Amino acid sequence: MINLTINQKPYSIDADPEMPLLWALRDLIGLTGTKYGCGVAQCGACVVHLNGEAVRSCVTKVGRATGQKIVTIEGLSQNNDHPLQLAWNEVSVPQCGYCHSGQLMSAAVLLRENPNPTDQDIDNAMAGNICRCGTYPRIRKAIHLAAELQKKEGQAK
Repeated sequence: MINLTINQKPYSIDADPEMPLLWALRDLIGLTGTKYGCGVAQCGACVVHLNGEAVRSCVTKVGRATGQKIVTIEGLSQNNDHPLQLAWNEVSVPQCGYCHSGQLMSAAVLLRENPNPTDQDIDNAMAGNICRCGTYPRIRKAIHLAAELQKKEGQAK
């Protein structure tokens, strides 16, 4: 049995330690918000947080995740009220929406590490996330809006 902590909840799964974390999340645990895109860490659809860092779950072995803190899109916020989720909605970022769980997870790390990113910072941080619909200008706009919302949230506390 492999013990995982996902979105602050413990899970025990019967899996090969070499299994990609993506399949453990989706098929064994039932958290289907993390998407399969390419299977070779090139598209970003499968991004989750492992100890706060954005990782490609399609190539991260479940054995590596043992004892680590894993956060999926389902755990980004309790009520879908993370500043990024609010901004994504406000700007109407998704078109088909398939890539956006990975986009959001990558953007969350960016804003944690750089709460006031420039366009270039956003482009650099998000370069590994592919959107087949080409919503990149809306993604950038939403990340800027989320940074502002995050600032206001911090001031309100």
